[in-house]
Amino acid sequence: MAIQERIRGGVPGIIGLITAIALLGGAIGSFAYAGHHGDHEGFIFLGLFAILCAILSLVGLIVVSPNESKVLLLFGEYKGTIKTPGWFWVNPFFTKTRLTLRIRNFETATSKVNDVDGNPIEIASVVVWRVVETAEASFEVNDYKDYVRVQSEAAIRNLATRYPYDVHDEEQMSLRGSTDEVAKKLAEEIQSRLDKAGVEVIEARIAHLAYAPEIASAMLQRQQAGAIIAARQKIVEGAVGMVEMALDQLSRQGIVELDEERKAAMVSNLLVVLCGERATQPIINTGSLYT
Repeated sequence: MAIQERIRGGVPGIIGLITAIALLGGAIGSFAYAGHHGDHEGFIFLGLFAILCAILSLVGLIVVSPNESKVLLLFGEYKGTIKTPGWFWVNPFFTKTRLTLRIRNFETATSKVNDVDGNPIEIASVVVWRVVETAEASFEVNDYKDYVRVQSEAAIRNLATRYPYDVHDEEQMSLRGSTDEVAKKLAEEIQSRLDKAGVEVIEARIAHLAYAPEIASAMLQRQQAGAIIAARQKIVEGAVGMVEMALDQLSRQGIVELDEERKAAMVSNLLVVLCGERATQPIINTGSLYT
């Protein structure tokens, strides 16, 4: 069963300081009385005991800074956490462990993994996080900082295997093209792994993404070829739509009557004009439509 965080307060530190000063004053008075009235071992032991209590009182003083906490244990038993900034006095026998609540970030190591298509890629991420449950961070994992690092690297590797590096279909998610969606999925993946450590993931984003060096050149050519094919497909779709619109308007408005052979020639000419990489040279026909 996970240890639940218990928020507790502390006695104002000024009370502990005044108590220590009073005990030291009592010790001095005991020594002075014993010295003035001869050998009084009882007052000497009382003075020594007062000094010991004063030292213990001073040991119990703690300072909690903003966005910081103190985890308190008494002989191995968790007693609570102080998160309120200020100067406090607590049981001097408490073991007081400082735990920062500040926002932290780190960049994972660059990992080489295969994407969903089997292409080797290099990927790394930046994770922004902070501790929100001090008890879980202190007692549920051995080293919460190392746990955050290892689990974040495992999450980015697992995420990279579920998506392709790049796609030309805008509706399909990819590591390179769907930046915001992938970042959201990554943050959720890391958070699910760090819940047991009392850590909140504020943001996670891909910081480095590239094909592995051994296939980078080949994949660049493949990517360029895929882009050219995708662009040509869009051009052809648009050209066919424009030809269809031209023929429909010519027929509907009765501007000119074309037989099937002339329609085919017109479609061929328009497609050459619209799909060609270079500008076409116009030729003026000074004869009739059929010569």
